Amino acid sequence: MSDQGFSFSASQLQEMAGNILDYARKRGATACETDVSEGFGHSATVRKGEVDTIEYNRDKGIGVTVYLGQQRGHASTSDFTRDALEATVDAALSIARFTAPDPCAGLADAALMARDCPDLDLYHPWRPSVEDSIITARRCEEAAFAVSPKITNSEGASVSTQESHFVSANSAGFMGGYASSRHSVSCSVIAGEGDGMQREYWYDSRRDASELMAADAVGQRAAERALARLGARKIKTCEAPVLFEAPLAVALIGNFVHATSGGSLYRKSSFLLDSLGQPVFSPIVNISERPHVPKAFGSSPFDSDGVATHDRDVVVDGILRGYFLSTYSARKLGLQTTGNAGGSHNLIVRSGDMDFAALVKHMERGLVVTELLGHGVNYVTGDYSRGAAGFWVEKGKIKHPVEEITIAGNLRDMFRGIVAIGNDALPRGAKHCGSLLIERMKIAGN
Repeated sequence: MSDQGFSFSASQLQEMAGNILDYARKRGATACETDVSEGFGHSATVRKGEVDTIEYNRDKGIGVTVYLGQQRGHASTSDFTRDALEATVDAALSIARFTAPDPCAGLADAALMARDCPDLDLYHPWRPSVEDSIITARRCEEAAFAVSPKITNSEGASVSTQESHFVSANSAGFMGGYASSRHSVSCSVIAGEGDGMQREYWYDSRRDASELMAADAVGQRAAERALARLGARKIKTCEAPVLFEAPLAVALIGNFVHATSGGSLYRKSSFLLDSLGQPVFSPIVNISERPHVPKAFGSSPFDSDGVATHDRDVVVDGILRGYFLSTYSARKLGLQTTGNAGGSHNLIVRSGDMDFAALVKHMERGLVVTELLGHGVNYVTGDYSRGAAGFWVEKGKIKHPVEEITIAGNLRDMFRGIVAIGNDALPRGAKHCGSLLIERMKIAGN
């Protein structure tokens, strides 16, 4: 299946989108927007040398939103026949007729919509046979076992390849779309025996498979991380500096985005209400949004409303300069959309000068966090409490691994307490942030 390509051309998706808009207009809709999409791919997982799972996917779908004045209705289908498309529009109209008017409902201002969409180089097909994917996954897992006889078990190594394309259109004259790809290699292994076992993993993901970390290097990294955790123990309850490793630092930036997104703000469920123009981070923190970076996972010329995306500085010297707003949430707040319907686009935290080892040395004494457990974030108050594991640092060097602890604080204090940012950001997601050193947090252990 993976070598067949798309079942529909871009022009066919455009034609379907146009037909939906025309039919909605004929049926009395005052406005309409639609998304037509298709995707396919496969993944193969090997465990202890044997094929564990093989998954194929080939999906397609159409979503239709119609407006009768300020009444909104939405319906969707996976049937691309003309009759099904018209039935979907009729279903959306039926829903709209029974929906209360919403003064903030409606399409974005036509003047804000994307017109000239740049090619962001997001589509790089990679169509290995399933047999080749299995061979690559085996090589990844074998490399992990080869690191040490202490690697005693495996939760599997996987290879995944996905391609998709879509067209988004509305009755204000906007129509745009593009193809994209996502490929990944991952490995998860277990080190040790009995009560002393430790699990760790590593993965890499890229638009272009030629840029993926080598499969054996992924397996080796996973094994080295698992071995490093052997002998982990609790520490005494204390307050100390905490260094969030780069993959986890990204999650903290995600917490910030959630707290400054329109839905949280207009519902008044954010600890960063009315923070525009105020210092919310340490003065060393600068965060920019760059939606047009070639090949990046967060790149897009327009948001889910069809609004054109633009470069902007979200945080400057710790001061919040912009929220993340869709057309709807902006209207609820009496503001203008920031082109963030559907989320943020390539958030980049400006790196500092230190690599991970230098950050550990700079911290002198404290906790390196490499794993977080649970979901203990209260966005109303900012309170933060997560189970954690990692390493204890003394005299600027890692002393021993740590497990079964809890770290706690308040995101407002944590953001303002960032004292260093690493230059070790990973390019495998839509947020780019190096390791973050926070001046002080509570650590609950023995």
